[in-house]
Amino acid sequence: MSDFAVVSWLRGSTFVERRADGAWSKAHCSPGDVSLLPRSERSHWRWPGEIDVCHVYLTEDFVSKICAEIMNRCVADVQLNVVLKMRDPLITAAVAAITREAQHQELGSALYVEAVATQLAVHLLRNYASVTFREPSDKGRLSTAQVRRLTEYIDSNLNEKPNLESLAAVAGVGLWSFARHFRESFGQTPHAYIIARRIDRARRLLAQGSMPIKQVASACGFADQAHMTRVFQAHLHTTPAALRG
Repeated sequence: MSDFAVVSWLRGSTFVERRADGAWSKAHCSPGDVSLLPRSERSHWRWPGEIDVCHVYLTEDFVSKICAEIMNRCVADVQLNVVLKMRDPLITAAVAAITREAQHQELGSALYVEAVATQLAVHLLRNYASVTFREPSDKGRLSTAQVRRLTEYIDSNLNEKPNLESLAAVAGVGLWSFARHFRESFGQTPHAYIIARRIDRARRLLAQGSMPIKQVASACGFADQAHMTRVFQAHLHTTPAALRG
């Protein structure tokens, strides 16, 4: 499987055997039990009795995003522990809630399921997972590699108006904490930094003198020429036309 899987046992009691890496493990599973399956691992299962179970799948991207959010670190890999049988009321309740929403689509179902899945992922990360990080933490500052990726991304996408969500994704940092990490590393907010980069690019293009001011504004991500003029007046106390001479 490409996804992490949580199995909740709903009906029927039976002995279950699972083989992974050549070895068989065995347990008697019944309603209220939970099994955890890691992603990208081949396994074989067999059981003699009739059972009814529910599977909830969590994608690697979703779990890694939650992990980066709560740990403020750039995640390289997340592995879920292999569990054939255990009791965990929180997991059972989360699976039951998601199952109900899948069976009875109601107002806000997608948003509700995302919230429950987030809670489930956090619980799994806290108690049943191992995580490998790409770079060490540095007291809230972004790493050199993260700063480089951000500066390259911003400079390459000035005309497309990069937002906090895309910047946080580039850095591999949770959205809630990204602005704080950015300020610690760049000495200003993401918005202020992007404005400064737009002004710098616009000044260089204006100095070359070959591009109309309207096109310069568009190339640098300003809404229009009037917007660029207002920004220049606020930050440089001059206008684009005056800089062009």
